[in-house]
Amino acid sequence: MSEYQYYEFMAVDQPLTSQQQAELRSRSSRATITATSFINEYHWGDLKGDPLNWMQRYFDAHVYSANWGSCCLMLRLPISSLDAETLKQFTALSQTDAQSFYVEAFVVTQASDHWILQWNFNDDSGRYERFWSQEDGPGWMASLLPIRDELMRGDTRPLYLGWLARVCNGEIGQNDLEPPIPPGLQSLTPAQTALTTFLLIDPDWLAAAATVSQALPVRNNIDPDIDNWIATQSLDDMRATMRLLLEKRGQEAKRKLQQRFLSWQREHLPNSQKLSGKTLDAFCKCYFHHGDSNHIFGSAWQDFEIL
Repeated sequence: MSEYQYYEFMAVDQPLTSQQQAELRSRSSRATITATSFINEYHWGDLKGDPLNWMQRYFDAHVYSANWGSCCLMLRLPISSLDAETLKQFTALSQTDAQSFYVEAFVVTQASDHWILQWNFNDDSGRYERFWSQEDGPGWMASLLPIRDELMRGDTRPLYLGWLARVCNGEIGQNDLEPPIPPGLQSLTPAQTALTTFLLIDPDWLAAAATVSQALPVRNNIDPDIDNWIATQSLDDMRATMRLLLEKRGQEAKRKLQQRFLSWQREHLPNSQKLSGKTLDAFCKCYFHHGDSNHIFGSAWQDFEIL
C-alpha cells in the first residue's frame, strides 16, 4: 500500500499576507496556497514544517490524515475565549497509572495570545478501513471547522468529546474524576457529530454520557444577558466595532464581540451552566448497571468485552 498524507490549514480571523504566502511557498512548490488556506497531499516525503508552529504563526485550523491510521484536528482560539481552569478539567493528567502507547488524544497548548486545541487519533493496527480504503483527508475541514465558533460561543461539548477520546485511548484511570458533563450530548451539532466520527469515539461511551447530560435550554427569545452586556459597553468600544465592520473586517468584529461578551459572562455569571463532575466509576455504574467497576476496568476494558 502506497503512503498517503493529507495536510490542510485554514486562516479564519485574518487572511495571510503576501509575505506569509511567500514563506509558505518556500516550503512547498506543489501545495495549493491562497490568502486563507494551504492544502497539500504527500505520497512520498512529508511537510517541510511543524504543524504546531504553523498554527502559532499563520493559521486558525488544521486537519491532518494519514493512511496508516492517524488523524489530527487543531484549532487556534484567542486566549480570552476559553478559561484556563475550564480547559484543565478536560486535559488534566491521570492520577493513576493509566497510559496509552499512542499519541495523546486531546492536548491544549498555550501560545502567547492563543490557545491551540489538538484532537488526535492514532492506530497503526490497520483495523480501520476508513484510512486505507480511501483518501481520508479532503472534506474534514468543512465538517469540523464550525467547532471553533461553537467553542467561542461557550459550548464545551467539543472539550468533553476530547476527554472522551482520552478515555477511549486508555489515558484515564478508574479513579480519575470526570469533568463536568455539558448539556446537549443527546443532540450534538453536525460538527460535533463529525468530530466523534473523526476520532472514532466509542458510541457506547458517548451514549453513556448522554444519559446523564441535561437537555440544552430552550431559547425562544434573545438571551437577556446580551442586553445587560450591551448596556455596559462604552462609546469607544462600539465605535471600534463599527469601524471594523465598515472596513469589511466582519469576522474580526464578530470575534472581538464574542470574546468581550463571554469574558463578561464569566465574570458576572461564574456558575452558569456548570454541572458537578462524577467519577469515572460512578459514570460506568450509571450506564452499565454494574455494582463492581472492576468488571468495566479489567485488562481488556478498552475493548469493552463485557458488552
